[in-house]
Amino acid sequence: MRAADIMTERVLRVRPETSVLDIATTLSERGISALPVVDADDRLVGIVTEGDLMRRPEIGTDVSQRAGEPDSLLERLSRAVAYVKAHGTTAADVMTRNVVAVTSDTPLSKIAEIMASRNIKRVPVVDEGNLVGIVSRLDLVRALLVQDLTAPKEELDDKAIEARLTAEIANHGWRLDPSSKIVVFENVVHLFGKIASREERRALATAAMIIPGVRSVQDHLEIDEPRMEYP
Repeated sequence: MRAADIMTERVLRVRPETSVLDIATTLSERGISALPVVDADDRLVGIVTEGDLMRRPEIGTDVSQRAGEPDSLLERLSRAVAYVKAHGTTAADVMTRNVVAVTSDTPLSKIAEIMASRNIKRVPVVDEGNLVGIVSRLDLVRALLVQDLTAPKEELDDKAIEARLTAEIANHGWRLDPSSKIVVFENVVHLFGKIASREERRALATAAMIIPGVRSVQDHLEIDEPRMEYP
């Protein structure tokens, strides 16, 4: 037998801009453990599983908050990626991008081997880049939808927003150029200057966006990646 013989063809799917709250609601209400993420052409670009939503500050399981200064560039980047994963608000922020997939002609023996060796619970079925189905094993969906996701939050003024973001930068050790500036006007955060990496830039924008009272973030930062010198 092949994947096409047993796969679920009518697969629920989300777009990269779908909110984490909507994803958690769908997983909980439909009793499923994952949602493929597709672009406008229905091409698979990622997948969001209950595991991708396990490390969230709303339920006290976030591990991106680490004390102390990062010891290396690699650790800084790792922390930045973990921060976006834990605090991100859309599918694009939290999804697994390197998705293990099969085709409709893949034998079930191969699918079983993939699931066992990769320790995964489902595999999307993709033909010529397009999502055509999913093959999964029975699993329990963790309850991730909590009241805190929808509860009203405090509204900070411009000065308080700037102070909160400045403290967040110091706490995580993100490397901004000394000439960089944060300007908050009418609850819109403007980021100017240079930052050491794309990962930290994304983490900084995420940190700004989740501050209570922030309406939007205008990112004007430039990447100031270190140049490699060779002898």
